[in-house]
Amino acid sequence: MKNPIRNRNSIQIIIAYFLIYVVWGSTYYFIGYVMKEIPPFLLGAIRFSAAGLILLTWCYFRGDDVFNQTLIKRSAVSGLILLFIDMAVIMLAQRYVTSSLVAIIASSITIWILLLDFPMWKKNFRNPFTLAGIIIGFLGVLMLYLEQYLSEEIEDIHNTGIYILIFGCISWALGTLYTKYFSVREATDNSFAGSAWQMLFASAMFWIFSFATGDIKKADVGDNSISSWASLLYLIFFGSILAYTAYIWLLKIRPAAEVATHAYVNPVIAIIIGVSLGNELVTRIQIAGLVLILVSVTLIRIRFKKKMLISK
Repeated sequence: MKNPIRNRNSIQIIIAYFLIYVVWGSTYYFIGYVMKEIPPFLLGAIRFSAAGLILLTWCYFRGDDVFNQTLIKRSAVSGLILLFIDMAVIMLAQRYVTSSLVAIIASSITIWILLLDFPMWKKNFRNPFTLAGIIIGFLGVLMLYLEQYLSEEIEDIHNTGIYILIFGCISWALGTLYTKYFSVREATDNSFAGSAWQMLFASAMFWIFSFATGDIKKADVGDNSISSWASLLYLIFFGSILAYTAYIWLLKIRPAAEVATHAYVNPVIAIIIGVSLGNELVTRIQIAGLVLILVSVTLIRIRFKKKMLISK
């Protein structure tokens, strides 16, 4: 007889992975679209303020201990490292490169998490599937980088975007591991409230930088198009409230290296949307690199799937 609780959990996990794989992959395009009318730091401020307040209000009315001091302190660190730095980097980088290339370079996050997850080194690096996944994924990402550096047409400003993104990938990896081992461990039943606080702390930094850089003065939100506002709402509800909370929830119940495979799938979604809606160009070398990356995801997931079957 099938266990209804296990079936329900399996469905929730599938939905959560759909959100961080597909929905997050689509946000790269919508971020680039909104930034045509709203400056990057102001966009982050509006997006995460709205998402954080909505989510925190929902958590409060459902009875969560949203003002737990430990939860707030841990969330502050995660929000700054995981959300503010990474999202600021992504938005700044999209001034120099396309949304497809941003997602492609961000695919290296999985490798960074595997390399920086020191407590799991013994388990991860002695498993053949994990090792093969890391090597193949690294080759795939290397192919994506290689074309950019070998191209004589690439300008210095283009490379600036790539350097910024690499820094953001490392920051996201460190923030993910901090959240995995500290934030969600301290707030097992309050992961949604923790996500809300993380977004609010990140939004506070975005507001500070919005004033400091003059983004507030540059923006004229009254002239924004309906499409821009619709894209912003999509980022708030789907990209932040649903996908980000799904990410934090998955970190609580699944290994960080497995959850991080979203970074390998996101470029596929971003490229499909970028090519179909934004008329962005993708080369054969980039497609070949993505194929290798997807193979590496499959190998890494096989490793964790086998682990689950053995534990059962």
